[in-house]
Amino acid sequence: MSHKKHTTTSGIEIKEIYTSSRPMEEQPGEFPFTRGIQKDMYRGRLWTMRQYAGFSTAEESNKRYHYLLKQGTTGLSVAFDLPTQIGYDSDHDMADGEVGKVGVAIDSLKDMEILFDKIALKDITTSMTINATASILLAMYIALAKKQGADIRQISGTIQNDILKEYAARGTYIYPPTPSMRLITDIFEFCSKEVPKWNTISISGYHIREAGSSAVQELAFTLANGKTYLKAAIEKGLDINVFAKRLSFFFNCHNNFFEEIGKFRAARRMWAKITRDLGATDEKAQMLRFHTQTGGSTLTAQQPLNNVIRVSNQAMAAVLGGTQSLHTNGYDEALSLPTESAARIALRTQQIIAFESGVTDTVDPLAGSFFVENLTDEIENAAWAYIEKIDVMGGSVKAIENDYMQNEIASAAYQYQKEIETGERVSVGVNKFTQEEGGLTEVFNIDDSIRKLQIDKLINLKASRNNEAVVGALAALETAARGNANLMPFIIEAVEEYATLGEIADVLRSVFGEY
Repeated sequence: MSHKKHTTTSGIEIKEIYTSSRPMEEQPGEFPFTRGIQKDMYRGRLWTMRQYAGFSTAEESNKRYHYLLKQGTTGLSVAFDLPTQIGYDSDHDMADGEVGKVGVAIDSLKDMEILFDKIALKDITTSMTINATASILLAMYIALAKKQGADIRQISGTIQNDILKEYAARGTYIYPPTPSMRLITDIFEFCSKEVPKWNTISISGYHIREAGSSAVQELAFTLANGKTYLKAAIEKGLDINVFAKRLSFFFNCHNNFFEEIGKFRAARRMWAKITRDLGATDEKAQMLRFHTQTGGSTLTAQQPLNNVIRVSNQAMAAVLGGTQSLHTNGYDEALSLPTESAARIALRTQQIIAFESGVTDTVDPLAGSFFVENLTDEIENAAWAYIEKIDVMGGSVKAIENDYMQNEIASAAYQYQKEIETGERVSVGVNKFTQEEGGLTEVFNIDDSIRKLQIDKLINLKASRNNEAVVGALAALETAARGNANLMPFIIEAVEEYATLGEIADVLRSVFGEY
């Protein structure tokens, strides 16, 4: 606990926590965690400032990671290109035009070695936004940690690994829902034994929101998906008090300041109840821990510097809502991947909130506000109504197969767009306060020549590795996939022999089929 005195600029001492004259039963760090999962919240430890980056080749992304670490980033977050996300090597026809575009191209353990060159995995936490191929990328990360001599029981980080929202909102799935759920529960089981500090899933509302959902839908669909993962793991015989501690969430933060704060407070309370109802008795297994990213879809290509203000507003809401980790978007992201200067301003935004605003001095500063408490309750009630509907359908997998979530998101997106077009909802610089302007001069572009570089690397890799060992490892993986063994050890073995991501995904395609 910190004993530092916290004061305002006028020297008024700030108490760690304020309670109203009417008794507020709830305390932070205690069930149902509406007020935060730590008793002292940011007085004890700030959120992780985790900037999402990855583009082009592993060499280029490695340079950006070193740059961000030098600027004061406290955790890395890896963006992968589309071929990597959907299980194709850079030399596949489907990869044409997409290599290195929206993230880094990773074809094999070789690329992973370059990506983290001179970065000790035992000293940082890494978040990887990867879903359908999460098992393969995690296997590469574990293999690299072993090569670096790290104790894999000590390494920590997160894989997104949330396939349900891919079917509902984002589209980077490979296999049908049932085998996809098997891969996820295999990862839960493997990591709970071998890599106990790893967060094995980041249940993601972010992409549901980016696809056009409302705040309430984002909350409801994300928690409904979370509930489905809990049930799948319980059916596999895993102990909820063990594996639920390693689940984390990933939420979006949009422009409506108080609604977002209410959403985060309601989310913790709801998850505490969901986990308890499913048998969790350990407080750590009832806690909803989450990463937040500011709203990409709220950023405008018109008057892009206005996005600095939007991101600041969203970041402040995430902090007041009690996030454990935060990514702030670059102001130029409506136009391109962020330039270095945009990435730096995004990080400085978090640092200014942390060290200059004073909001970290007390826990849940907005608690007891009649408005915030009321809004938290209303958001919670509206989200429960959705979850009850999904439960009646038989859970998230069924709701997705029936297109229920997809249709709800689409109608919310349509409604929002209509309000922008009629001017009923104001978007500054887009439908009001517009001006003719030159726009940004510095835009970040990725060259198509990267594909050629990646293909050359693949040719060299296949010429220098032990191809017999690769064939053997892939055959063992196929046999395991046809049975019901845990697939993680087989994937790790294939990765260590330098089998490529595409080769491993193809073996699983041949057994599971494609969705």
